Amino acid sequence: MNKVKHGYTVPCSSALRDAVLALAARQRVNVADLARSVLLVVPPEIIQTFPDPGEPAPGDRELVVNQSGASQGRPWRRKPRLQVRLPQGVAIPYLRRALALALAIDRGEVSLHSLTPSEKAATPVLLDELDRLRAIVELLSFRPLSSGVRTRAEALHIMGFPPGFIPDQATVRARFRQLATVYHPDGAYGSHLRMSQLNAAMTILRRNWWVAPDTS
Repeated sequence: MNKVKHGYTVPCSSALRDAVLALAARQRVNVADLARSVLLVVPPEIIQTFPDPGEPAPGDRELVVNQSGASQGRPWRRKPRLQVRLPQGVAIPYLRRALALALAIDRGEVSLHSLTPSEKAATPVLLDELDRLRAIVELLSFRPLSSGVRTRAEALHIMGFPPGFIPDQATVRARFRQLATVYHPDGAYGSHLRMSQLNAAMTILRRNWWVAPDTS
């Protein structure tokens, strides 16, 4: 499997799409994280033999509105889908099976056993990627401030914005969601202290996002 990341569009039924998105929201992860967790711990032969939910039925479509181009603002109907970013070389039906398997595991319909050494060897690329991600998260994690978050400059630091930057509300909310996914105490890299300071930074920036920074 190629290590280069690739964006996958996974056509699926509306029911599968909604169930996967709901599970990801409950676990505070994204769809790629769900797929990756199955690919990491379940032997490929098990995923391959799990039933493929298949593409959506002919009448199963979602309504979307074009956001750009000559057709901007015009609604159109398309196949329901999930967006997943993973290393290149994964077949779409295989991804659908992995996501359906994640749902079955969550419902208690399928139980998992610990991987044997030979099974771990079957997914070396993804295991290696997980180790790199852990190292990157630890390296890039912000250092909590010993005195807490009290000023706008400190809030910008915690949220990862450069000094003097004036983010709008949408930018602040998007950055908070990204960081909360990493630092929420229930996550693999969770930290009560970092999450507390992230919440404090969010409160300061949301309240004073329009205030120009003090340049004195």
